[in-house]
Amino acid sequence: MSLLTDFFYTTDHEWVKIDGEVATVGITNHAQEELTDIVFVELPEVGTNYTSGDPCAVVESVKVASDIYTPVSGEIVEVNDQLTDEPALINTDPHGEGWIFKLKLSAIEEIDHLMKSEAYKEFTGS
Repeated sequence: MSLLTDFFYTTDHEWVKIDGEVATVGITNHAQEELTDIVFVELPEVGTNYTSGDPCAVVESVKVASDIYTPVSGEIVEVNDQLTDEPALINTDPHGEGWIFKLKLSAIEEIDHLMKSEAYKEFTGS
């Protein structure tokens, strides 16, 4: 069974993993491969509310800075402070230790608009 089976994906290459009312968000392996070496991450502020599709973080690589959009609406309840000192965790473990933020969902039904693993694989051609 693939590690990615429990994940949902956006067309902007963010992933979401749901645990009760909390969604953990990061960027996909495909995204980190396109960005290459990540050197800086600007994290959102805990307590801030976002609507699905809002830019909420920035990932900067040696090539480009890229906005990270929240795939679902909610309030930021935790950020991965480890990325401040080790932004390359996104490169080495994008679906694990390289998560970016967690939010308390305000509209879980938004998950229905995201891609499941197979659809994302087709979308990226991998």
